[in-house]
This record gives sequence, C-alpha cells and structure tokens, in this order.
Amino acid sequence: MSRLVPLVLFCSALAFGQQRSLMHCFTFTEIPEASAADWEAFKKATEELPSKIAGLKRVWHGKLARPLGLLQTEGALDADNQKKLREGGTVPAQVKMIRRQYGVCMEFDGPDALKAYAKTPAHDDWMKVYEKVRVYGTTTFDILP
Repeated sequence: MSRLVPLVLFCSALAFGQQRSLMHCFTFTEIPEASAADWEAFKKATEELPSKIAGLKRVWHGKLARPLGLLQTEGALDADNQKKLREGGTVPAQVKMIRRQYGVCMEFDGPDALKAYAKTPAHDDWMKVYEKVRVYGTTTFDILP
C-alpha cells in the first residue's frame, strides 16, 4: 500500500496540470561485444546526467521487458515508393528485423530544457560512453505534458 501513495500523488499532479515536464525516451540495440566495463560506465554516466545538465530531472535506463522489433528496408526506396508508403500504401521491398533491447527515459522541465541538453558538454561526454554499448541508430519519442 505504501508504494501506491507516491504513484497516486504523481498521477494527481499530472491530472491537475501541476506537472509540466517532458519525457524524452529512446530504445537502442546493444553492441554484442560491449564489455561489462562499458555497460558499467554507461550506467554510471547515465545516472550522473541530472546532476550535470540543467532542466534534466530524472533518468531511467535498462533492458526492455519485451524487445522492440522494427522492420528496416534494405537499400533506398525511390521517391514514388516512399510517397506510397506515407499515404498508407504497400510497396515491394527487402526488409530486415532490428531488435531494440534497451531503453532510456529522461524527464526534462520542458521542451526548452530538452533542446538545451543536446548542446551541453556533459551530453557530448555521455555520448562517448553511450556509443560503446549501442549499435548506431535509436528509436526516439517524446511525451509532451
């Protein structure tokens, strides 16, 4: 029951508009050769971000309970086929499955804090650590207040 109280308070704050933060989340595919030391450095650097970046309140990170499967086309699609896809049509294409096994969510004060975050030296330092555990490319989304 005691765990329920903070959740109820958080949801109440959201419902009454007192919480105006933005949630920035992304999933990524791990580099199979990443070492335990690489992962530990990623964990440490990620958890230190709120103390280094103004407007970043909290971070969550970890392995996804269910990997996210994405289909990616092999090779470039021409302009006509891209247009057909955007309009909800189908096109012939070679595809491969990408699995995103890990995720990070960052709670920011708002959209301006998210924009500023990417321009800080602390973000650049964090990226150097992050690049050692992930295959290039992420699936990113932002949840607005």
